[in-house]
Amino acid sequence: MESFTFNGLHVETNGPQDAPAILFLHGGGAGAWTWHPVIERLSEFHCLAPDLPEHGGSAALKPFSIAEAAGRMAELIRNRIPGGRAHVVGLSEGAQVAVAMLASAPEVMASAVVSSALLRPLGWGWMLTPGLIRWSYRVSVPPFRNNDAWIRLNMKYAAGVPEAYFPQFKRDFQAMTEAGFTNVLLENQRFRLPQGLDKADLPVLALAGMKEYPAMRASALDLGKALPQATVRLVDLGKNATLASEHNWCLTAPERFAETVRAWVNRAALPDFLQPAA
Repeated sequence: MESFTFNGLHVETNGPQDAPAILFLHGGGAGAWTWHPVIERLSEFHCLAPDLPEHGGSAALKPFSIAEAAGRMAELIRNRIPGGRAHVVGLSEGAQVAVAMLASAPEVMASAVVSSALLRPLGWGWMLTPGLIRWSYRVSVPPFRNNDAWIRLNMKYAAGVPEAYFPQFKRDFQAMTEAGFTNVLLENQRFRLPQGLDKADLPVLALAGMKEYPAMRASALDLGKALPQATVRLVDLGKNATLASEHNWCLTAPERFAETVRAWVNRAALPDFLQPAA
């Protein structure tokens, strides 16, 4: 894996420069590292994985906003991808950035895989005021920055991240700031289906985990209805899967994630664990 910087964005890259390009967008509070296990399985493609603004190596680009991040991703594609188009794969908050790109810059996208893009309010989302978010950060992060047991608890049960990625998760946890935590969470909770998606006439695979919140599954259906060429599927990782493991499946099931991306980019049959959505 190599890396470069583009307009303040830290970008990791792998694969042949002349191969079809795939841009991977990570979830909130994480970084490009979450895509490594997937990218390693897609060596035939030119893969790029940036740290989103106010995350990781792009931390100086702040405050984070989904609209601004979408604009930066479009510029990255225009300037660093031959032909100015790429397949875009987004997870969670990265999926919301991909949706914003579909509305604002569909011309830079050859296709998209949008996994767990929240477009509806959660039942308890009304409680997430800026003041409450800042308070929750103060009581749950600074006192535990060096408490490995607490960090592991969050990693396993809140994020569904496997033990093998503890060093990366710990690094992001320790680097998290109150302003960044607040910006990312507010953007995630406030994002809704944008105007202009009817102009995104390109293949889009909208996904959500079978065990995720109903609002997440409904969001995938909403996206499918708003786009001219959308396919909606539910990710079924089996009876032992949890909400967190199906949400963060780029780390819990990277071989299945890579299989899905390869099939979608190549316009091949989708794997059987992707179930039709009602």
